[in-house]
Amino acid sequence: MAEEYILKENPDGTKITVHDVQQVLLVILKDIDAICRRHNITYWLNGGSALGAVRHKGFIPWDDDADIAMMRDDFNRFIDVMKEECPDRYVFQCFQTDDRYNVLIPGMKIRMKGTYLKEVNFLLSNRCTGYEGCDGVFVDVFVYDYVSPDHFRDLPPRILNQILMVPEVIADNLLHINPIGIKRLIMKNTIAYGKRNKKKHSDYVGFDLTWVWKSPMKPFIFRCEDIFPVQYVPFEDTRLPIAHHPHEFLTMGIGEDYMTLPPENKRMAKHIEEIKLKED
Repeated sequence: MAEEYILKENPDGTKITVHDVQQVLLVILKDIDAICRRHNITYWLNGGSALGAVRHKGFIPWDDDADIAMMRDDFNRFIDVMKEECPDRYVFQCFQTDDRYNVLIPGMKIRMKGTYLKEVNFLLSNRCTGYEGCDGVFVDVFVYDYVSPDHFRDLPPRILNQILMVPEVIADNLLHINPIGIKRLIMKNTIAYGKRNKKKHSDYVGFDLTWVWKSPMKPFIFRCEDIFPVQYVPFEDTRLPIAHHPHEFLTMGIGEDYMTLPPENKRMAKHIEEIKLKED
């Protein structure tokens, strides 16, 4: 019998488990997939979601979130599509539509209305509050862009964003001041770097430079041929896209031992502090 990972016990004795959250995430993923297919927007499962697809043919049993990724050009088109036809049961949040959004977290959050989720998060709080559904269960959308494999060209713009990260975090998350100017500088540096490498026809892509939470000396960099064209594989009761060469992708993104299960004491949900899956 599969282990039950309990997130919350309600006063009436009912429980909310990781599996319950995953069923909501699966609905969101299916809707995202339908939108992307309809508009020919390429995306793929990222991080633990990609690992789950390969190792578990679905969610990692104790994983309480879901991540997808897409290239910047597709991301920009995705924003336009979501502005026009975001399904009624969702809201989406990103810096391009709401400057309260923290640029140091994934590029977009797609949230389900009628649910509530408080993240285990202090320094990267999402300030997008004040409209319907803003605190719902979400799928993160990571932005990838063209990068340079030349360490001397890649490092300076990464270091710049690492430096800008400090006042951004202090202002946005400690002083509760929206540092719009700093956010714009981070985004300008990030976008300019991607454009330079695209113009040079780089064969490499990676997390865009807003993702400062990894050593700039060892960034996430992938060969284009290891991601594209994406392939659809079984995921729970449906099929979702992953990188073309999942071994190379997961070796870089997770580690060489990605198929090895962690010790039992490490198998736990880690993103959710408070959760409601339906309105009271």
